[in-house]
Amino acid sequence: MSRVLITGMSGTGKSTALEKLGERGYRVVDTDSEKWSHWVFLPDGSTDWVWREEAIIKLLTEHQQGTLFVAGCKSNQGKFYNLFDHVVLLSAPASVILPRIASRENNTYGKSPEERDCILRNLAEIEPLLRVTATTEIDASAPIDEVVRQLENLAKHYRRVY
Repeated sequence: MSRVLITGMSGTGKSTALEKLGERGYRVVDTDSEKWSHWVFLPDGSTDWVWREEAIIKLLTEHQQGTLFVAGCKSNQGKFYNLFDHVVLLSAPASVILPRIASRENNTYGKSPEERDCILRNLAEIEPLLRVTATTEIDASAPIDEVVRQLENLAKHYRRVY
């Protein structure tokens, strides 16, 4: 039994990897939905899309069999690293990410110039923070079947994050 967090910037292939893993029979959860995440107000008045802590704790503590792959990139995900066996960063350069986002049809985020600018800022500022806390990094510019193969191989090895 293992719990694997797949994290990374928009356009790195988290949702696509989950879809492929689900097709292969794994339990998968994309946390980018109202069931798993919600908007909160920050002290400065801005908003942040974060995990619903009770829901994530229940998901991770009640999982007892097989491999669970969870995908997401939220500012509060570090609170839960101790409940994962692996934290995997999918990374790719902007030259890969931006064309993917421009052509994807299952997600409208990243289509506007402002959103693309935000993605580039996150790539420069947030991805390095994720890299420091990840237990493994996978080059998401590789073909999706290779990325999924690496995720499957990783899940076979039990390793508690913290």
